[in-house]
Amino acid sequence: MNPGQLITLFDLPTGQEAIVSTAPVPTGGELAERELALRLFEIGFIDGERVRVVARGCPGGDPVAVRVGNTMFALRRFEAKRVLVSPLCGVVA
Repeated sequence: MNPGQLITLFDLPTGQEAIVSTAPVPTGGELAERELALRLFEIGFIDGERVRVVARGCPGGDPVAVRVGNTMFALRRFEAKRVLVSPLCGVVA
């Protein structure tokens, strides 16, 4: 993984820290898409926030347990794929 490269939160390796680089924007699109973007924004997925994937469900890694700031959330695959992050080099908790 290259520093500064944007990936989805779902693709972030377990234990790796990252910075939310592109928070979902609650504008345009379908109503369900806007509601999901607003929900993610409200629970803390905002630009510059530190995140870390803590655990994954089996099989297939769904759901994903994610720490955002000081709070832990479980996100479904399609939710985690809506958040773009920039991995921090060498930071594995």
